[in-house]
Amino acid sequence: MRAAALAAAALVLAGCGASARPRAAEPGWTFAQSMSQRRSYSAAAALGGRIYVAGGMVGNSGRRLALVQRFDPGRNRWATLEPLPQPLRAASAAGLGGRIYVTGGQTGSGPTRRVEVYDVRDRRWSEGPPLPAPLFNQATVALRGRLYVLGGYEGGRERRTVFAYRPGRGGWRRLAPLPQPTHAFGAVAFRGEIWAIGGRRGARVLREVWIYDPRRDRWRPGPTLPRPMELLGATAAGDEIHAVWEHTYQVYDARSGRWRQGPSPRVPRHALALFALGGRLYAVGGCITPQLVDSQAVEVRRLTFAAARGPTG
Repeated sequence: MRAAALAAAALVLAGCGASARPRAAEPGWTFAQSMSQRRSYSAAAALGGRIYVAGGMVGNSGRRLALVQRFDPGRNRWATLEPLPQPLRAASAAGLGGRIYVTGGQTGSGPTRRVEVYDVRDRRWSEGPPLPAPLFNQATVALRGRLYVLGGYEGGRERRTVFAYRPGRGGWRRLAPLPQPTHAFGAVAFRGEIWAIGGRRGARVLREVWIYDPRRDRWRPGPTLPRPMELLGATAAGDEIHAVWEHTYQVYDARSGRWRQGPSPRVPRHALALFALGGRLYAVGGCITPQLVDSQAVEVRRLTFAAARGPTG
């Protein structure tokens, strides 16, 4: 058990070195403007049609970052914003009500309970109500005016906990836990529910999908992934969920109730972020495999009409 825990923790601590070339082009993906900084394990969120990327790590030392940048897809341009109050890696984030919420992550002294809140209009950071427990490699999702923090890793093991917070209405409260302890998974708001996709438990990379109904505070199994995925980027668009991990790109179509394989990205990466905005899919940052080098690349792919209708929260 200790060996499995160390192996799981090593995923976050594993560094990425210098530059590497993308492999030969695959159909469907092109490049947008790159980030100015190579990084993986960042906290990333979309708000107001823009992408925000906070913290992360770079280099084979696992150096934590405080850098915060915003991507404007319409201008294909990155801008540097006010840095995080402290460097973080393996945190997670979501956008809600004009603010970006960055939850948990690893600091120089270990996992943290802190919640950092960035006001995009005032361009200022403040501290939100702390999480009930320190976490990293968790997922954060915004749905119908609430933030949800799910799973994660702390104290040498994966967690099942689910916490919810409605800004301006007290602190975090516990909800029905995940059916199984999980970390390094993807989570999306889809058709009024939350989908937890893949992840890692001990030495196992998972194919599991779990669906949370917030009205009933209840979990149920979802459609199993065709292939195991961890440290993936996931996003919802129209009737589809998109999940990217290294060479694997899976698309769930709610109309057919099945997953299908999409065109492989040009840069195979884990610990990346994925967003659907303006009829396009954006894959941001991550750690390139098998070289294990951080990437500053942003890949973009035009979505089909069904998916391009927008996210379904």
